[in-house]
Amino acid sequence: MTTKELLYIEDALSHEKYFQTRCQEAVNQLQDQELKSCVQDLAKKHGQIFQSFYGLL
Repeated sequence: MTTKELLYIEDALSHEKYFQTRCQEAVNQLQDQELKSCVQDLAKKHGQIFQSFYGLL
């Protein structure tokens, strides 16, 4: 991989970790169970995307 490609993957990893963390923080504050479940699914999806990018390394 080129340096530019590695930097892109590093940036993508950072974004996905940020999104996952923010979703998890929101889950901890939500009261509505339906919305909480939806945001938990988003956090899980961002975790999966993170793992996919990490697997490229």
